[in-house]
Amino acid sequence: MKLKVVCRKVYDYIRYDLKEIAFPSSLPDPPHIKKRRKLTWHERFLVLKEASRLYGASWVRDIGPELRPNDYKKKEATDDKPDGVERTIKEKEPSTLEDLAVAARGGMETLRPALQRMYMTRASAYRDALKSFIQGYQEGIKQTMEKKEDSESQEDTNIPKKSN
Repeated sequence: MKLKVVCRKVYDYIRYDLKEIAFPSSLPDPPHIKKRRKLTWHERFLVLKEASRLYGASWVRDIGPELRPNDYKKKEATDDKPDGVERTIKEKEPSTLEDLAVAARGGMETLRPALQRMYMTRASAYRDALKSFIQGYQEGIKQTMEKKEDSESQEDTNIPKKSN
């Protein structure tokens, strides 16, 4: 072979095959996935700038409109409505995570009852699920035993008795 061909093959081996052997890549993306274009340096700078702004703002205890502007826009829109118009957003009960966060701010005296309430709720859900599973399991065993008894009784009637 010519030196040029050999050099190209060695170059291709090092560039593609050896890299794949040393650092195997993951499976390729499915065909329906569209690859995103690479960001320009200016776009990367803007992303880094926004991320650092959000990171810096997250160190503040009171998370205000600078971190979640969309949430505050929704609240302002509902506050602007007159009293005669009914509000479409229902007052909802705080989630477990929000409840724990509020309790944690209050110290151990408020955190302990909140944790007990959460664990009791979770335990009752597990207990109810286990009861319904056992009940369904027992019903399944009953049905299986009934089918088995029915098939045995049919076999007994079909077998002719030998007479001497």
